[in-house]
Amino acid sequence: RQLQHPAKVAACHGCRLNGLRGKMDDIQAIAQQHLESHILNVAQAVEDQLDLQNKKLDEMDDDELDRIREKRIAHMKKMNEQKAEWRRKGHGQYQELTNEKEFFEAAKASEHMVCHFYRSSTARCAIVDKHLALIAQQHLEARFVRLDAEKCPFLVERLRIVVLPTIALVNKGTTQDYIVGFDDLGGQDDFETPVLEWRIACQGIIKVEYDVHEGPPGGRELNPRAGSKMVKARAGVWQKHDDSSDDELSD
Repeated sequence: RQLQHPAKVAACHGCRLNGLRGKMDDIQAIAQQHLESHILNVAQAVEDQLDLQNKKLDEMDDDELDRIREKRIAHMKKMNEQKAEWRRKGHGQYQELTNEKEFFEAAKASEHMVCHFYRSSTARCAIVDKHLALIAQQHLEARFVRLDAEKCPFLVERLRIVVLPTIALVNKGTTQDYIVGFDDLGGQDDFETPVLEWRIACQGIIKVEYDVHEGPPGGRELNPRAGSKMVKARAGVWQKHDDSSDDELSD
């Protein structure tokens, strides 16, 4: 078999490489065209929607516009009254409860409540305190409290609390779920506040502006055993622990 001259082999390889580069350039150009076309379509859809809304506003008479304004003002007034009522009940703060009676009263007074069962000698409880104090200020829709587990043995036994810290998520006087230790938060002590906020929101106790089924905001990742607990049967619901169930809170 006759061997080809090295220069010819190199030239052949160069032609092939140039051909591959050309194909890659073509593919990138097509992809860029598709992207630009998609962006233009989205922009056009937004513009059409705005035009439609402006057209509706232009076609409204003064009476219709007044009714819309009145409706918005009434809604804002209602929301402000609701926020004021929440604050009167202790919402917006992270407060200490001193006994079981106060726990039952708080659970009945607020539709949504987050209660941290703690022990002063447990270091991880201090970590939970730090995060819940921040979340409480941002979410008036739920009341955030803490209760010394050693001062409420009856309640601790009734709710089957074994591990500290344990956070009870209370909805309309019923314990809906528990966050036991840090397993649901990634299993590490240095988890970020939005991770705990997300975990609470999974049960609808607080409201967030993202889909909880997509995981914590900002692309934060959890370890596999934590992330695998989510269920998709109902939006905003986290799979309950095997050893827990809903407990109606009545004294």
